[in-house]
Amino acid sequence: MASVDLRDNLLGISWVDSGWVPILNPGNVLDYFSERSNPFYDRACNNEMVKMQRLTLDHMNQMVGFEYILLHAQEPILYIIRKQQRQSPTQVVPLADFYIIAGVVYQAPDLGSVIGSRVLSAVHGVQSAFDEAMSYCRYHPSKGYWWHFKDQDEREKTKPKSKKKEEPSSLFQRQRVDTLLLDLRQKFPPAFYQPKAGEKPIPVEVKKEPEPPAEAVKQEEREPAKNPAPAAPSKAPPEKRARLQ
Repeated sequence: MASVDLRDNLLGISWVDSGWVPILNPGNVLDYFSERSNPFYDRACNNEMVKMQRLTLDHMNQMVGFEYILLHAQEPILYIIRKQQRQSPTQVVPLADFYIIAGVVYQAPDLGSVIGSRVLSAVHGVQSAFDEAMSYCRYHPSKGYWWHFKDQDEREKTKPKSKKKEEPSSLFQRQRVDTLLLDLRQKFPPAFYQPKAGEKPIPVEVKKEPEPPAEAVKQEEREPAKNPAPAAPSKAPPEKRARLQ
C-alpha cells in the first residue's frame, strides 16, 4: 500500500452511525461510507459525481480521479473500503484503506506508522524497565550499592522463622573456661627435658617421697633429744690489742 497523505492521516479518530448498523450489507456499505458526517469521505471523488448523475458504479472505470471501492466483505461484521487513484480503466494506485468493524469506521495505518508505533512502544517499555530498576537501587558510602525490592519486607514478614538450635554452652562460658585453663597452665607449667637435639621433649616424672605416718611424728615430738648439741656462742671473743709503752 502506498503511503497516505498527511491531510488524510486520521488514525486517531473513528466514526459510526448507529442507525445504519443493523442494516449494513455489501450492497449499501458504500452509501453508508459516503454519509456527509463521515470525516473519512471526500466528496470530490468520482463516487459523488456518479451518485449525482444517478449512474451505476461501473461508469467509474471510464473516469480519471480518486474513488472508493468495496475491497473485501465479511458479513455481517467486517467491510474494507479502499481509496484509490484511477489513471486508466486498467491502472489504479492505492491511497488508503478503511475498515468497518460492527459499523465503526477506522483508517488502516500505513507501514511507516505501524513501524513507528512498534518502535515507540518498545522504547517506552525499555525506558520504563530501566526507571523501575533504578527505583530499587540503593547506595551508601560505607556499604556501596544494593537492591531493595518493594515486596522484600513483605516476604521477610511472611517467611516462617526457623527455630535456632540451642547450643550446649554460651560464648561467655567458653571464654571463661579457656581463661581458667590458661591460668592453671601458667601456675603449673609441665616439665620437659630433651636428651638430644632434634628429639621430642619427654615429660619429667616427679617422684614424691612417702610421708611418714602420723604416729611416728607424734612419738618424735614426745621424746626429747638425748645429746643436745652445744649452743653456738652468740658473740665472737674480743681481739687482743698490743699495749703501748
